[in-house]
Amino acid sequence: MRKFWVASGIGIGVCLAFVALLVVGTYSAAAGLTKGGRQGAVALVKGAVPAIYQPLVEKWGNLCPALNPAMLAAQLYTESNWKPDVVSHADARGIAQFIPETWATYGIDGDGDGDRDIWDPKDAIPSAASYDCQLAKDVAGVPGDASDNMLAAYNAGPYRVIKAGGVPPLTETQGYVKAIRSLEKSFARPVGRVAPSQQAAGAIYFAQKQLGTPYLWGGNGTPDQNGRFDCSGLTKAAYETVGIELPRVANDQYNAGSHPSRAELLPGDLVFFSDDLTNSREIRHVGMYVGGGYMINAPYTGAVIRFDKIDTPDYFGATRVTKDGAAALPERAAATPAA
Repeated sequence: MRKFWVASGIGIGVCLAFVALLVVGTYSAAAGLTKGGRQGAVALVKGAVPAIYQPLVEKWGNLCPALNPAMLAAQLYTESNWKPDVVSHADARGIAQFIPETWATYGIDGDGDGDRDIWDPKDAIPSAASYDCQLAKDVAGVPGDASDNMLAAYNAGPYRVIKAGGVPPLTETQGYVKAIRSLEKSFARPVGRVAPSQQAAGAIYFAQKQLGTPYLWGGNGTPDQNGRFDCSGLTKAAYETVGIELPRVANDQYNAGSHPSRAELLPGDLVFFSDDLTNSREIRHVGMYVGGGYMINAPYTGAVIRFDKIDTPDYFGATRVTKDGAAALPERAAATPAA
């Protein structure tokens, strides 16, 4: 839900023409962008990792050449959603989701307090990095990308990677490697410009057709809801029309691609808002950027889908949605939607 300081929406008729001009310019503007890549040290984008864990991820994510902080963050997010007390159906425990037998061999005393606690992120995060780097050593002689081989060994075991001469032809393992490498981009601070979304215009077209529709908390736009949406329901539905399946809640939508800076925003980027600007898990509102400092969004109960300014004290950041980024997101149990 947007807070009271959000400016009221501007005239719909005028803004439809405004959006049309902006969207037409999206691809011509994008022509001058260059893709960012991994060059040198990989830094974390601000707020993507909860502040309480960021120093650990930054330190231990640089433990060996095959690992980097963004990759370690992607693993931890996939495994536990940053929850230190979670237990899986397979009895994997804690923020790094170690099986007790694996922990007995590979768990380390990361904080030097004299014990190895599977539930303590100060031990579990260093142990996850240490285990990754041990696997990288185990498959160091295998051809191909060292990081891909390390992740494949994490999923399938080093023997299978060695036997296959690289990432083994297992659907689960190949999917795991692709997912982590895609999610890595959502935690890394971009180097250079972020590549434009090719689906942006279609998503905006859908969103602008909803202007004037009353807000509904939990709304997905279904006939029984009279086509009404909440904030994340609107952005999810907009990108579904161009073949991209986003998660239902705003704070997971944040991880569906790379993060352009405020100065680099293009129409179609998702823009996010939070009361805690250090933690993406606290995001509570999302809109779709249309240019000129405005977004289309479903603000709150009693309002309609409209244009609002994005430059408010609770502006968190933005995501340039990609199909691979969205597909890499872990499936979560049904959650309460953000406003």
